[in-house]
Amino acid sequence: MQTQIEFRLVEDEEMPPIVITYGDNLEPKVVMNTHHKIWLTWKRKIIGGVAKSLYEKIDELLDSYLADQYQLQEMDTWEE
Repeated sequence: MQTQIEFRLVEDEEMPPIVITYGDNLEPKVVMNTHHKIWLTWKRKIIGGVAKSLYEKIDELLDSYLADQYQLQEMDTWEE
């Protein structure tokens, strides 16, 4: 089953060019700010390549979290 990603376009000079957040049912939502249209189109290939780096950083964050949880579990077991 493939997750449907929601995309929204906004025009807001206060917002950054791209925001990743979540919508209904906690599914990812990408908001692109057309106020930064020139920059978005100029850097489109770099922005598209961000996905791999972003995945690696999320993976790193998760590994760190799981290692911490494992250490806490081990400490609880040792204290019992």
